[in-house]
This record gives sequence, C-alpha cells and structure tokens, in this order.
Amino acid sequence: MTCLIDIGANLAHESFHHDLEDVLARARDNRVATMIVTGTSLAASRAAVELAEGKAPQLYATVGVHPHDSSTFDDTTVEEMRALSRHPCVKALGECGLDYNRNYSPGPNQLAAFEAQLKLATEVRLPLFLHDREADHDMRPLIARYRDGIVDAVIHCFTGSREALHAYLDLDLHIGVTGWICDERRGLELQRLVRDVPANRLMLETDSPYLMPRTIRPMPKHRRNEPAHLPHVARMVAECTGRSVDTVMQETTETARRFFRL
Repeated sequence: MTCLIDIGANLAHESFHHDLEDVLARARDNRVATMIVTGTSLAASRAAVELAEGKAPQLYATVGVHPHDSSTFDDTTVEEMRALSRHPCVKALGECGLDYNRNYSPGPNQLAAFEAQLKLATEVRLPLFLHDREADHDMRPLIARYRDGIVDAVIHCFTGSREALHAYLDLDLHIGVTGWICDERRGLELQRLVRDVPANRLMLETDSPYLMPRTIRPMPKHRRNEPAHLPHVARMVAECTGRSVDTVMQETTETARRFFRL
C-alpha cells in the first residue's frame, strides 16, 4: 500500500506544541508516512531540526529564512544555516523566496536574502524549497542565474499563473500542491493548471497548520490543518487530472523520495 509524503508541514508551529505525538499518529493512520518539517527562520529551522532528529523516516527538516523574515538576514544567518544544513535530517534549504503579496520585509531585503540562500544551495548541494507569492517575475531570473549549480528545487504551494507555471517547468523545477486546490473559490485556476504538471514534477503538501482542504466533511471546528489531511489533496489532484488516487499517491511519493534523497 502506497503511503504519502507531506513535503511541507510547519510542525514547529505553536499550534502543535500540545499534541504533536497525536498529530503524528493521525498522519500514520491516514497513510502519511513521512513529513518534511519546514524551517522558515533561524529559530524555526532549529526547532525543525530538533523535532526531526532521530525520527527518520517519519520526520525530516528544511533550513531556511522565509521572505517575511528576510529583514533579519545577515552574514551570521548564512553561517548558521550552513552549520544546520550538515545535520543528517536536513533534506533541503528553505523555505526561501520572495513574497510581494504581503511585503512584510522590504523588497531589497527579500532579494538579498533569497540570493544568499541560492548561493548557499549551490555550495551545500541541497535542493531548494521555494516560496513565490506574486513575485515570479523577479524569482525566475534569479533562479535561472544559479540553476546550473542547484541540484533541485520545488515551488512550494504553487498558486501562480499558467505563464509562471510553464516558466518554472522550463527551469526544470518541481511543483508543490496544497489544499489550495481543494478551495472552490480561489483554487479553480490551480485545478486546471495541475493537469499541465508532469507526473514526475508534482509533489503534495499540507503547509500545516495553514490551508485546510475545504473538501473535508465535517469541517473541523478548530480549522488547524495537519498532515493527516493530505489524502484530500491527493484525491482532488486525481479528480483534476483524471488519474486514480492510488496512481497520484504512488507518483508523488516516488517523486518526493527522489527529490529529497530519502
């Protein structure tokens, strides 16, 4: 029986502090065997590594600085990321990239932090876990500049346009799909675009505790998403692409294993 890999779960988030073991048990019960814990700042990256340490193959980690936190990025950040990246549970750098939707950090800070992490990825030879919100026009040329030295990269939680999707695929990137695709209001474009993603370039994620799939019935009152809900994403991808759920699960799991060298 094929099990799923959740390539992006923010399990170091405070909402999981009181019941993480129950969350992991529910994931196993729902055929989610492996979760990649996302690092979004130095503090969150340290926490992700601490959570994942000794828990393979159920948990692994990424190390990175999200564009929202890029104003805190400096030379010491790079050094600590380099040190954390050597931990055997760390399977990617990120979450890093650009976010022009909320602009919690100024654009120049975002660009500088992103480029520094691109450079680091070429040095430490880890794949990249990338964030893009309304910023593909700046992200694409930066990625292209370093692409020859990047071992692999995924645009996590893709929500962009057809043009952006095909430009990223032309750069030989992977695409991560979340519960956004289950949203009957804002997920319609993604439901159409997911058909364009080759099977060996597609991976699934929850982005827990965010982006609860709106196809869950009954909807949990607390609205905290968790890895156990990943099969809802797989089912919607199957519906949109005309493939069976088992096929989607098998293909995305094989792709994730290859991408993260699991």
